[in-house]
Amino acid sequence: MYLTAEKKQEIFTQYGKNAQDTGSAEGQIALFTFRIKNLTEHMKGAKKDLATKRSLVALVGKRRKLLAYLKKTDIERYRNIVKELGLRK
Repeated sequence: MYLTAEKKQEIFTQYGKNAQDTGSAEGQIALFTFRIKNLTEHMKGAKKDLATKRSLVALVGKRRKLLAYLKKTDIERYRNIVKELGLRK
């Protein structure tokens, strides 16, 4: 599996406050971004996989909502996470 417990812990350690900080907006956005990148790679080879396409669209929507929340509540945290993850060109 592409997303192991160790990889999740690494993502939350890097973008959250610590490895147990799984609820922070930054950690969730980073996790969604990792999953979106993997699903996008999968979709390049399997164009007719509609179930994966549907879940990809759902993940993008969840990430967009979290980014909007973060932008509304704390603009500096929003700018930092966008810069770190390379979102919004």
